[in-house]
Parts: sequence; structure tokens; C-alpha cells
Amino acid sequence: MYEFAEGGQACRLVKLLFDENLSRKLVVRLAELYPEPAHVAEFDLLECPDRGIWSTDSDFYNLAATVGPPPSDAERVLRREAIRITEFFGDAELGVLVLDLD
Repeated sequence: MYEFAEGGQACRLVKLLFDENLSRKLVVRLAELYPEPAHVAEFDLLECPDRGIWSTDSDFYNLAATVGPPPSDAERVLRREAIRITEFFGDAELGVLVLDLD
């Protein structure tokens, strides 16, 4: 999803959709950092396979399958990396953001 900043430059909006393996409480806990976060339960997608939810881009899916499931401390990672994530989504020319889970 894109919105346009002053000067007509496109910027991506950060919207998080939390996996069923992550707590639904993250929606409330991270709302101040990321606008309109959601959990798959809100869309009746709890039993939907990841491939049915994620992008149809096979490279994106394959990368995620290789890296593995989200870390158990996803909230800590998303808080720590909030500035990098926001900057990434603010630059329409960037294509991939890799987060350090340590």
C-alpha cells in the first residue's frame, strides 16, 4: 500500500499482520509504533496456510520458509527495529529489509 508524501513521492505504509503463532496481544502492544496492526484471527485466517495469506511472490515465500517461523520474542525485535522498519517503508526504492533477530 502506498501513500504520497509532500512533493508527490510514494511512501509505503507499514501494516503488520501477526501470524497465528504470535500473541493477539501484540496488536495492542505495538499499535503506537505501527498503525493499524492486525492478527490473522481478526480475518478468520487461523487455519489458513501461510501461502494463502502471504504474497503470491514465490521468492518472498521461499525466503520466509528458509528463515523459519517468527521468533518467540517478536515484540522485542519489532520494537528494537521500529526506526529501521519505518525508514524502509518510507523509501519506495528499497526492496528487502533483513532484521537481526539476536
